[in-house]
Amino acid sequence: MKQNGTLSNIPHKEKLDWETIETMGDEHIPGSVDTPLRPDAFELDDNAKIEQISAHFREIMHILGLDLEDDSLSGTPHRVAKMYVKEIFSGLNPANKPDVKLFDNKYAYQEMLVEKNIELYSNCEHHFVPIIGKAHVAYIPNGKVVGLSKLNRIVQYYAKRPQVQERLNMQIATELKKMLQTEDVAVIIDATHLCVSSRGVKDTSSSTITAHYSGKFKEEARKKEFLAYVNGK
Repeated sequence: MKQNGTLSNIPHKEKLDWETIETMGDEHIPGSVDTPLRPDAFELDDNAKIEQISAHFREIMHILGLDLEDDSLSGTPHRVAKMYVKEIFSGLNPANKPDVKLFDNKYAYQEMLVEKNIELYSNCEHHFVPIIGKAHVAYIPNGKVVGLSKLNRIVQYYAKRPQVQERLNMQIATELKKMLQTEDVAVIIDATHLCVSSRGVKDTSSSTITAHYSGKFKEEARKKEFLAYVNGK
């Protein structure tokens, strides 16, 4: 693969076991809770990344046999590169993390607050195809509360990166606990993976559900209450 006209020094295994790699992707094996990032991940600014991704994607399209002189295709490499950096993978960059401000819980509200049906668009890190679903989050205030839109923004920030659903669920829960200064947090994600429905097994009827409960949400009564809100109309 070329980078600025020269071969890039991308590390790779000397002998790739493609059958094992394919199986790992189809079996949906999660990795670390942290998104795998190189130490130099942000040495390039967004414009430089867009320029380089555009060049590489143009080469991919050329290899596929597409006519890049066609009016409909000529701008595609740049559009894809800009979409990757500024939109669907923008959550990789810590600079895009939502700025969260806490407020005093002046109402002395001590029950759970639930934000359900938060729309979620992510991408499977094994095949780079969409994960589409909804997140349901809840917390019990510990002296402080946060604006409701910030809950949505935290979900979207961690969704906008190559993901596996288990990691995404844990990242959202971990960030909410840190942000809200409480262990009393619950997160459920219900999502459809296009790597399952549009390729491979091609199952269009299934969805994947993951959950995280901590603090008071480990209590059966609290868990049931949360699930009742999530499942209610």
